[in-house]
Amino acid sequence: MSLATGQRPPLVMRAVPYLPLGLFAALGAVLAYVVRLPCRTGGWNDQVSTYQNFCYTDIYPLYFDRQLATQDPYFAHVPFDKQVEYPVVLGEVMQVLARIARAVVGGGIEAAAPQAVVFYDLTVIVLGISLVAGVLLMAAVAGPTRRWDALWYALAPSVILAAYINWDLIAGALSMGMLLAWARRRQVLAGVLLGLAIATKFYPLMFLGALLLLTLRTARWRPFLVTLGATVAAWLVVNVPFMVLAWDGWRRFYVFSQERGIDWGSPWLFFQNKGWPILGTADVSMLGMVSLAVLCLGIAVLTLAAPRRPRLVQICFLALAAFMMTNKVWSPQFVLWLVPFAVLARPNWKPLALWQVAEMWYFFAIWLYLLSQPPVERPDLGIGDDTYFTAVWGRIITIAIMMAFVVRDILRPDNDVVRQAGVDDQAGGVFDRAPDRFTLRAAHQ
Repeated sequence: MSLATGQRPPLVMRAVPYLPLGLFAALGAVLAYVVRLPCRTGGWNDQVSTYQNFCYTDIYPLYFDRQLATQDPYFAHVPFDKQVEYPVVLGEVMQVLARIARAVVGGGIEAAAPQAVVFYDLTVIVLGISLVAGVLLMAAVAGPTRRWDALWYALAPSVILAAYINWDLIAGALSMGMLLAWARRRQVLAGVLLGLAIATKFYPLMFLGALLLLTLRTARWRPFLVTLGATVAAWLVVNVPFMVLAWDGWRRFYVFSQERGIDWGSPWLFFQNKGWPILGTADVSMLGMVSLAVLCLGIAVLTLAAPRRPRLVQICFLALAAFMMTNKVWSPQFVLWLVPFAVLARPNWKPLALWQVAEMWYFFAIWLYLLSQPPVERPDLGIGDDTYFTAVWGRIITIAIMMAFVVRDILRPDNDVVRQAGVDDQAGGVFDRAPDRFTLRAAHQ
């Protein structure tokens, strides 16, 4: 039966092209579970075994260390530094799954160990579903000409290795949902999803900057302001109750983020370790903010001065990469933030593959390095400073290479492989094929 002109095909027919991608994403989720099987039932109690098996995750130990076995996040009667140090959406996910685990296993505190295993398995199911959802949403954002680029998110080695270290995949699914909603010109939904994403992990806040820059160039202010309003409203709806009823528990994330010192993966750790003047001794919080501000200013100038309006995901990628490279900490799971945006920004397999090699090396290097650090202190099993820092700089350099290619595509849009297929901005929504209203080039003429 043929469809009338302009009539959309049934939902089932539209879903068929996405089925293989969903299956590949499910395969990636299962492989990620297999990677961590050596630690599933409490291997984290033995740090040597944990690091040698490369299976560390925050999920199991936090069930005990944040008192999830007995109390709810944010309302727990524990020292301030033992409160859950995540935004409220993640805290509530943890609370719901902890309650289910306690109900399934039963018993009191003496049953905490089997409860923690159930909590871990339930969390993995939620994260696996989030990965599948993120892949399918990414495929929809990429559009019919680049749909299979989402395979990178489904099966990239770094995604499989890092998927269940923390709860980052939930924010990834919300971020992809926000992009798709914006692409479909559903600004309220885009704002709600973005507000929830920011209330899950803080990094999606960078995407508001990308939207603002393209709004300045196109003068499409109403859609941006609607999305901004919905973002703020959604964030307030989920945060205000905790701000009112559990202020100390709620603010733990923000205090922790502000007071946290230099940590693993950050280039600042290298400068500190080597005793570099200024970079290794000054206030890292200030250095990080100044460095990020400088990079964001460069991205703003690039966006407003480019000969053709950049694609939204290109600016999102550059902003997110700048945020990661200047941060005080760069955990292995942060790769999950960047993979979909890197692929959407420039789906060229060679630099992506080089970056994946660097991310895999870092993943193995961090655990080997921790073997030689206190409290384990087994240098016979691990690696030293210099070897570890090759992995740190490997990530930085390969991401910088990808950023350079994206900048080149923006300055020479004919080189953009996405636009070579006759696409302007597949995720741009109201920016798609929008004329310029303001550019720095025009301002200087």
